[in-house]
Amino acid sequence: MMMMMMVMMVMMMMMVVVTMMMMMMVMMMVMVVVTMMMMMMMVMMMMVVTMMMMVMVVMVVMMMMVVVMMVMMVMMMMMVMVVMVVMMMMVVVTMMMMMVMVVMMMMMVMMMMMMMVMMMVVVR
Repeated sequence: MMMMMMVMMVMMMMMVVVTMMMMMMVMMMVMVVVTMMMMMMMVMMMMVVTMMMMVMVVMVVMMMMVVVMMVMMVMMMMMVMVVMVVMMMMVVVTMMMMMVMVVMMMMMVMMMMMMMVMMMVVVR
């Protein structure tokens, strides 16, 4: 009877130990899986972050390009405006010169007419 009890005790201990070992194995497996999952998550997060960074950089570059394009457009518009103003000034100046020339011509013609009239009177 005593031997039976001892054997039972030993068997129980063995069972407990085996179950403990099994539990430990399962825990280890779970830990490994969890750590793997964590690693994967980390890697995924890193990838996502890098992707986001790339996208941000691309967006910033696009924004810079757009700003540069806008500035270029404004500069071009300014240049065109300046050229237009200069052209207008030139046209106005030429118009003024033409007017002055026409007035001078008219004055000359008037003077000539006056001279002719004077000469006629004198001859007469």
